[in-house]
Amino acid sequence: MVDTGTGAETGTAVDAGRRADWRAWQDSWDRQQEWYMPDREERFRVMLDMVEALVGREPRVLDLACGTGSITDRLFQRFPGATSTGVDLDPALLAIAGGYFAGDSRLTLVRADLKDPDWTAKLPYDSYDAVLTATALHWLHTEPLAVLYGQLAGLVRPGGVFMNADHMTDPATPRINEAERAHRHREMDRAKAEGALDWADWWDLAAKDPVLAGPTAERFAIYGEHADGDTPSAEWHATTLIGAGFGEARAVWSSPSDSLMLALK
Repeated sequence: MVDTGTGAETGTAVDAGRRADWRAWQDSWDRQQEWYMPDREERFRVMLDMVEALVGREPRVLDLACGTGSITDRLFQRFPGATSTGVDLDPALLAIAGGYFAGDSRLTLVRADLKDPDWTAKLPYDSYDAVLTATALHWLHTEPLAVLYGQLAGLVRPGGVFMNADHMTDPATPRINEAERAHRHREMDRAKAEGALDWADWWDLAAKDPVLAGPTAERFAIYGEHADGDTPSAEWHATTLIGAGFGEARAVWSSPSDSLMLALK
């Protein structure tokens, strides 16, 4: 089921000839994200390893700030018996998700603003085995993020998990942080010179697509170029999640700039 809350195409309305285009957009989004995060697939693998270890192979998942459904795509490939609820506010990325997953009854898409105090009322379930998100919550400042963590503690069932893979730099290591950033940006510049699309390039293409042009214009009216959020440390995330009601929390994967934080209810 697709409930984007807009008049955009939904999964049942996309014809077969258009689905190849949705797949191309999904693949293009993945490549654009990998330009920023070449280890993106590794963090997804560890995320799903921990899903299997802690809640099994047929989980009910909330794909939080789902975008085009990158996590759900990998979830279904690895665990065909899983179900997913994808939540996002971005109409363009939801349009791609709706087209890409057209006809797949395992996924429900919901358009909601995570800063809306009542966003959880739009969900089809009261609880989830796992809430998963990646490279999204840095769009929030720490105060609304802490509020969100409290809401998620109420959604995750006892024994369930929340995982957030995102930018989590340590302010105590400024020289290491700067060296890593400089190295990463050199590699990004090299890939861009070889034809890789960055964020702005990708959205320029979306704005020219006949189907995505309208939703893309709407998303920029909502967000602007990029939200101005925070990137607190992994320690802040762990402490805040414990304070929100989770029983355990720690990083289960990390790179020089990012971490995958796991919180167990």
